[in-house]
Amino acid sequence: MKLCFIGADHEVTGSCHYLEIGDKHILVDYGMEQGRISFEHVDLPVSEAEIDYVFLTHAHVDHSGNLPLLYARGFRGKIYMTRPTADLCSIMLRDCAHIQMQEAEWRKRKGKRNKEIKQIEPLYTMEDADNTLRHIIPCDYDKKIEVCEGVQIRFTDIGHLLGSASIEVWLSEKGADKKIVFSGDIGNNDQPLIKDPTFTSTADYVVMESTYGDRYHGEEKPDYVSELAEILNRTFARGGNVIIPSFAVGRTQEMLYFLRIIKKEKLVTVVPDFPVYVDSPMAVEATEVFTDHAIECYDEEAMALVKNKINPISFPGLNLAITTEESRAINEEETPKVIISASGMCEAGRIRHHLKHNLWRPESTILFVGYQSIGTTGRAIIDGADEVKLFGEVIDVEAEICKMTGLSGHADKGGLIRWIQGFTEKPKKVFIVHGEDSACTSFANCLKDEYGFNTYAPYSGTEVDLISGQIIKEGVPKAAVKKTSKVVSDVFTRLKAAGARLTAIIARSEGMTNKDKAKFADQILALCDKWEN
Repeated sequence: MKLCFIGADHEVTGSCHYLEIGDKHILVDYGMEQGRISFEHVDLPVSEAEIDYVFLTHAHVDHSGNLPLLYARGFRGKIYMTRPTADLCSIMLRDCAHIQMQEAEWRKRKGKRNKEIKQIEPLYTMEDADNTLRHIIPCDYDKKIEVCEGVQIRFTDIGHLLGSASIEVWLSEKGADKKIVFSGDIGNNDQPLIKDPTFTSTADYVVMESTYGDRYHGEEKPDYVSELAEILNRTFARGGNVIIPSFAVGRTQEMLYFLRIIKKEKLVTVVPDFPVYVDSPMAVEATEVFTDHAIECYDEEAMALVKNKINPISFPGLNLAITTEESRAINEEETPKVIISASGMCEAGRIRHHLKHNLWRPESTILFVGYQSIGTTGRAIIDGADEVKLFGEVIDVEAEICKMTGLSGHADKGGLIRWIQGFTEKPKKVFIVHGEDSACTSFANCLKDEYGFNTYAPYSGTEVDLISGQIIKEGVPKAAVKKTSKVVSDVFTRLKAAGARLTAIIARSEGMTNKDKAKFADQILALCDKWEN
């Protein structure tokens, strides 16, 4: 009975943990690394084809984004997640595949004219994403599920994103019973729409995130509705548009929630019937998922609206742009308006077109409602750039630049402490993960020194014997080496993945009848004979 730490250890992306129980191999999350990477992560202890199950905490790509890669390399097991997460993954994983295939195609075209542009293969394809979705097992919250002999799980609403969960895992092996809880990303209290995080009462071990383990959001919660209404009135009085770069899942729906209140309470007086455009196909799909899962995920305030037949994220004047033609038509409309579009950091997507049409206009406002990573277009604008380059053209920054602070889906240090104190008895050990190096270390020390928890902040490669509680192997921090090009998923890699899958099937075939074993062996030998010559 073993736990191995693979990804998001002293880092905030690429979440992945490995469990071994008897002959079963399990992953908790398999996320994509994003942004700045500080440390190298170890490889999986077994081939992808040998993984039997994946338990997913939520749909964000830093937790789910490598699932199609797992499939491409031979995984054919089951992926357990909540029902809302399953619906969001069907959108987000396909979008990830689309972006990668689009970039590979762009490089292929540009490479014909410029040999310095390196050719790449997408990390995985749309077919891989679609096939991954077929292995998903949607689950209800708060129901204990028997995955296989010796493994049971339960999903608990953790209030980070629609469908997000902490996962309780019960393990039994050779008379030993242990319970481990994976926190997932713990949500911020009093977020619009979704419920606050639910506490868990017992565990032998806890694997806990620490994204904001060294920070507080602030003592007073801002009045987002009044702040947004003031920005709208000010901009519309100048005859400009309010452009909101926003993440398609989560933040877009929060902004719609605020805008509905503004419309209802008639807080905008300059253009009271102002139109709102959501120009992101993924955001439109995600908004539908939010509506579909209102009963199981919305908080009391949002549900009170639903019971009165009011959609908390819809209102008169809301327009959803799906096609390219609909997107282009937005900028032909002269009425002052709100445009919400992805991507949230302005690195890709339709938002770049809207910036091109509005950044140079002093009467317009660019309103940022989410974190902007260093090196992104959004960060450059926030930091006061005089001009940015969009579609090969230099655009002057003349618009008003605003930022709504305090909007976060993550619990701050206080929220993290409240969650771990929700356990009725202190766990034997609390492993601190999913935080920048300094946050991870300081939060582990805080829980240990100030609250009496037995904490440990593992680096990638750390292995723990869950029966004895002993650390078998300590991970060694290894500085990440800057990669000159993307990892390619070439044909030979696919061939090796097929071989690994075959090996895994052979390893599980002991229970076959002798007749089936002989038939299987003959088929493999015939395949070898065909390709050896």
